[in-house]
Amino acid sequence: MQVFLSLGGRSMFSGIGPADRLLVGTAGGIYGLQRADDRKWHVAWTALQGHHISSIETDPESGALFAGIYGGGISASTDDGKTWHARDAGLSSANVYSLTLADAAGGKKLFAGTEPAHLFESTDMGDSWTELRSLRDAPSLPDWTFPAPPHIAHAKFIAVAPHDPDVMYVAIEVGGLLKSQDGGLGWEELHGFYEDVHRIMICGNDPDSVYITTGNGLFHTANGGRTWKRMTEPTFAIAYPDPLVVVPGRENLMFMAGATGAPRTWHKTRHAESHIGRSRDGGETWELLSGGLPVPVDGNIEAMSLMSWPGGFELFAATTGGDIYCSDDEGEHWSKIIDGLPSIAKSRHDKILQPA
Repeated sequence: MQVFLSLGGRSMFSGIGPADRLLVGTAGGIYGLQRADDRKWHVAWTALQGHHISSIETDPESGALFAGIYGGGISASTDDGKTWHARDAGLSSANVYSLTLADAAGGKKLFAGTEPAHLFESTDMGDSWTELRSLRDAPSLPDWTFPAPPHIAHAKFIAVAPHDPDVMYVAIEVGGLLKSQDGGLGWEELHGFYEDVHRIMICGNDPDSVYITTGNGLFHTANGGRTWKRMTEPTFAIAYPDPLVVVPGRENLMFMAGATGAPRTWHKTRHAESHIGRSRDGGETWELLSGGLPVPVDGNIEAMSLMSWPGGFELFAATTGGDIYCSDDEGEHWSKIIDGLPSIAKSRHDKILQPA
């Protein structure tokens, strides 16, 4: 069983037991990690070397793998990662930030978000792509931007409700959150939160219960986005959160990671001072985890994944410094399973957090 660690791809996995393979999207390609009988991990293979991977997705039925690449389009593998081929015909931008596969009515659909912020869908497993143009009918479109040059917003994350694939959410960084209730044909803008949206987590089987991490904390809606509740304050140690995972069947138990301050502060210090937090009450209260983790992590934690199975789960977290940590006891204790990988970081963040 395999787990992916990437910034804009799948982060929730399930199986019959712990993972034995971990695919990591780095600034230098995909690294395939294998867990041996002695429980130790090692790098078993690499692919797409020299490419900065934004997202990894798969079709569980066929086993096909998909990789979104900053500035490199989309590549796919049908032989378990041994060889990769471009699958980006129809994309207007090669700068891919997010990928999501959904079991939609009439067949599977693969969605891709890009910079500039456009949304594309494929009904033939990436052989061809069509833009869902109505996303850009949002009234706020003229205000979509990004702090760093060239100040162009991107579609950072895509979430599709597991049991209602017509319900979709797209995070625009920076611009807000858009929702569709007809599979992406039409969109509405949601309001009531900080508009720099990083990650979307639809909680359990309820498409109306949604958490978003933003550049100014965590927010939750229980009614599909009509109203929002701020879950963390600006003074919280994870003031700039990004990854968020929720334990299936125990939706009050969740884990979030991120930095103490926004990237504009990293330029001066070259540190993000990031943490992993745990909530056991649906995000109402949080505790910082420290067993086996540097406190704080010098770089940033920008990718986190969860593998669950009947009776247990394990967490994986990756840093901009190329380290990967794992916990199998609800975050109480963490062990570094690999280090020295290329940065696991969003485009541009890997450059900011390099040593001065």
